[in-house]
Amino acid sequence: MRTLIVRALQGDGYRVRGVQDASEMWDALVAQPADLIILDVMLPGTNGLDLCRALRSGEGTVPAGGADVSEVPIIMVSARGEELDRVLGLELGADDYVPKPFGQKELLARVRAVLRRRELTDPSGAAVEISGAEHDLLTSFLDNPQRVIGRDRLLELSRTRLGDVSDRSVDVLVSRLRRKLGADADNLIRTVRGMGYIFTSEVERV
Repeated sequence: MRTLIVRALQGDGYRVRGVQDASEMWDALVAQPADLIILDVMLPGTNGLDLCRALRSGEGTVPAGGADVSEVPIIMVSARGEELDRVLGLELGADDYVPKPFGQKELLARVRAVLRRRELTDPSGAAVEISGAEHDLLTSFLDNPQRVIGRDRLLELSRTRLGDVSDRSVDVLVSRLRRKLGADADNLIRTVRGMGYIFTSEVERV
């Protein structure tokens, strides 16, 4: 699987390094930073979920002098396609989750989508990075301000990013987006019990 993914990415013009376990991954990141990590859940030794947690938290990552990889985009792949695994991967900070089996074209499309990470700025002008899935979710709210959007509709809008998503997956994305929108995010994106969510602010287009 690793060889096939490497070949597919190289064939699409990407520079790729394939590694087989956690130790090789850290060594590769010390040698050269990465723009994206494709991380399999089922790995020998430390599994992919634990590696995702370590990457996002900064625990046990690249030593002093190496690049900061805590914000590097992560796509998780796994034969474990159950909802619980997808939700856990997202909660740990993965940008996307692709269950096996998947086609080469689908993986390449997801890689391109994640690498097109959008940028959000706060009132001071500082950049707030959001993933492609978070961008799509925010766009859905901005296109429907002060309207309740049901989870079913949000599922439709998010399915291209997350595959076979669920209500819980949407809730995780909303939670991640709220954290990035700041202290008043709970009032900005309110939960409407039994119905969905509403973006409460007026939207001005320029």
